[in-house]
Amino acid sequence: MNAIDYPWSSRRPTANLPPMAPPASSEPDRLRSSRPQAPSAGLRRDLEILELLANADTQGGLGVSRIAEILGREKSQMSRALKALEAEGMAERDGETLEYRLGWRLYALAARGGETRLVQIATPYLRRMVGALNETTHLCVLRGSAVLTLRSVSPSHAFRGLGWEGVTVPAPMTSAGRVLVSDWEPQALRSLLAEAGTLPAGPRARAADDLLAEIAGIRRRGYAAVNEEFEEGLVGVSAPVRDFRGAIVAAINVSAPKGRLGSRLDDAGRLTLAVALELSAELGFHPPTGRPPR
Repeated sequence: MNAIDYPWSSRRPTANLPPMAPPASSEPDRLRSSRPQAPSAGLRRDLEILELLANADTQGGLGVSRIAEILGREKSQMSRALKALEAEGMAERDGETLEYRLGWRLYALAARGGETRLVQIATPYLRRMVGALNETTHLCVLRGSAVLTLRSVSPSHAFRGLGWEGVTVPAPMTSAGRVLVSDWEPQALRSLLAEAGTLPAGPRARAADDLLAEIAGIRRRGYAAVNEEFEEGLVGVSAPVRDFRGAIVAAINVSAPKGRLGSRLDDAGRLTLAVALELSAELGFHPPTGRPPR
């Protein structure tokens, strides 16, 4: 018996043997590639930095050395990471203190995401308003000196003409705009009229006094009402929506022909205020003690 009779013999030459095939995988490649991968060390490091800056943002910011100390990292590593975040607008550095804080891009992303969430939460409330009043209802926010409509809900009888979603109008010229700035200081309101540029200089001073008086009324009532003030035959009401800080972030507005809504304008205003307060509560707003919801 020789080695040729038994190929598995240890004495068989191996020079001309074909290469050994890799071991069969217990999992197809496509399944392995679809499994979630752990986040990279760089991404994890950047998220740690941003979270730290978010927690310290109210204190003005943090320096490179302090960030490195808190996170237990090398100062040079933190410096490079912060410069990269700054270049992308995710962090910004104070020119005097050299401390870092969250950058403009993060706030911009948060604002967009916040408005998307606001629209989603507010839509059922707008539908309730339409069901109660049978009139078109809008969710509005402030953009500079103008009012932007984010969402409109209309009853079945509404004329399907020009939509207001995405349309901006000067804030002083609408009840929603007046509600959105009803927490502003007098000087800021005067500047708003100047920025809007809707009136000549002389009438603008008188309009500013009228606006301040109207704002005082809005604060007392809790809502704004207009009766053919901006357009003949058109009436409307608006009430503020507040977030967990108590800041006005939106306004609920109802507008309709005077023939349909004029006789119940104050009732519509009180209803709009009540619904706006419910929406504000869902956003985390709690009225200060001694100021129960109307």
